[in-house]
Formats: sequence, C-alpha cells, structure tokens
Amino acid sequence: MKTAIIAAGCFWGVQEIYLRKFVPPAAILKTTVGYIGGHKPTPSYKEVCTNTTGHAEALKIEYDEKLTSYEKILQFFFAMHDPTQLNRQGGDVGTQYRSAIFTLSDEQNKIAREVMKQVQEKHYPNQPLATVIEPAGQWWNAEDYHQDYLEKNPSGYRCPAHYLRWKIE
Repeated sequence: MKTAIIAAGCFWGVQEIYLRKFVPPAAILKTTVGYIGGHKPTPSYKEVCTNTTGHAEALKIEYDEKLTSYEKILQFFFAMHDPTQLNRQGGDVGTQYRSAIFTLSDEQNKIAREVMKQVQEKHYPNQPLATVIEPAGQWWNAEDYHQDYLEKNPSGYRCPAHYLRWKIE
C-alpha cells in the first residue's frame, strides 16, 4: 500500500471524484479527508475556514501500487480540478482550497514535478499552474462527520469544479 496526499478544493468533492471516477476503482484502498500544510496544531474545520491556520482541505489516498501508480494518481488530480486557479475552486475561495501536492519522499517530489510539467505543456501551455508541490508536514484528520460526507449525505453540496477535464491514459 502506498499513500498520496493532494488538495484540490473542497475535500468532499475531491474524495467523491476519486471514489467514483478513478480507474481502476479497486486501486483506491482508503481515502481520508483532513488538513495539512499549515501551522496550527489540531485544527478544526471552523478554524481552517477562517484562512488563519495555513492548512488546506486535503485528501489522503491509500492505493494499491500493483493496480495503479503515483503518477496516475497525480494525472487524475490535475484532470479533476482547475490547477490554474489560485486559492480557489469554483465558488470555494480561500487558501484552504488551494491546489497542492504534499509529497512524502524525494521520489514523489520528482514524479510530481514531472507530471506537473507534462500537464503544463499539454493542457495549459499559455496559462501558469497555481499548484504548489511541497513536502508533507503533519496530517490532521478532519472531523468524523466530514469523512465520506457525500456518501452519507447524498443531497449534500457538490462542488461543480470537480469533474474530469480530459481522459487519463
């Protein structure tokens, strides 16, 4: 089992699209929503929403490396949100909604930079990407009611910014 940590707007929508659209679905073993990238220990959702903690709403993905790769996880990441938007996705605005890849090793950092370069050249040649790549710091699980929120609340808010913009090969 391997782990990837990404942020791409509202963590409910990010979790939902990975669980519903990632191929092969069996490759995703577990997802957890949480907070990362900030300075406040044990942040709450309410605190993160104030834009004062520095944390991003993020998704931790545990995946089967026999069925998929870190590269494919990141290709999907870039396709499922708009990486050109700074500190926002659609109507969700604030630093907690930034586009970010939190790497867990030098190898992940290298792969993330290469995938980002490929996405820049192929899909956004005339538009800078706002995605940041940084080493993962302390991870904080979001409150229980946020975990699998849209599965538990099918009529809950769905961010229209989360959809596949191109086919993943």
